[in-house]
Amino acid sequence: MGAFDQIVFDCERAPELARFWASVLDGYRVRAYDDAEIARLAALGFTPESDPTVLVDGPGPSLCFQEVGTVGAKRAGAGATRGRVHLDVAVSDRAREVARLRALGASVVREARDYTVLQDPEGNRFCVVNARQTR
Repeated sequence: MGAFDQIVFDCERAPELARFWASVLDGYRVRAYDDAEIARLAALGFTPESDPTVLVDGPGPSLCFQEVGTVGAKRAGAGATRGRVHLDVAVSDRAREVARLRALGASVVREARDYTVLQDPEGNRFCVVNARQTR
């Protein structure tokens, strides 16, 4: 049996999307760049602001944002296409959280009784759901 290691998002702009999701999820932060990683990126012609693969760590599985557009497609190989991902984010005050996420750049796709479907700034859908009440 396996266990979650990372949830991977194919994207066009990894640094921006990583920052978005780090702001969505409680306790998550973009992984810090140490000197060795900054040197490795520089040797490839990148900086932390242009890194085509950015990790976000938190209390659950890490999130990995990898570019499959321009530069990312070259790294991933010819014919690379964007995959799909869908997360449900449980919150205690859905209306307030949806408003906060919209201010961060998310857009509402549709509302339902117990959840709201949104899109992140690159069109990846996710849901904000009412937190389950313990019995």
